[in-house]
Amino acid sequence: MSMFEEFTKFAMRGNVVDMAVGVVMGGAFGKIVSSLVADVIMPVVGKLTGGVDFSNKFIVLGDGEFATLDAAKEAGVATLNYGIFIDAGINFLIIAAAIFFAIKVMNRLQGEEEEAPAEPTTKECGECLLEVPIKATRCGYCTIELT
Repeated sequence: MSMFEEFTKFAMRGNVVDMAVGVVMGGAFGKIVSSLVADVIMPVVGKLTGGVDFSNKFIVLGDGEFATLDAAKEAGVATLNYGIFIDAGINFLIIAAAIFFAIKVMNRLQGEEEEAPAEPTTKECGECLLEVPIKATRCGYCTIELT
């Protein structure tokens, strides 16, 4: 078998194709969630915190004062961009929650929902402490009547 044939066989296996689809869908999903965070959630959070724009929160690690992060970057000054980190943290939490709920829905649709515990089929004899069938009226070991 040639190297090309082996590669084709490997690439066309179900798991590899599924993984490729997952990576592409994940990338698209990530962009949607990034937009949700940047364009919908963070403006609301900023409004609730008195107009704070987290994406423009930074600490200058060099000399000078700058009104915006872009101005500091343009000047070539090192900055600690904690606002972008906060945005990324919120982005991560939203992605994690969305994936959790998506998997939960998929499992429910596939019938892999957690099953309720099975009803007990045995009970313990109060006299000899051995297990007997739940419908038994007399212990098969010590012959005492069960209630």
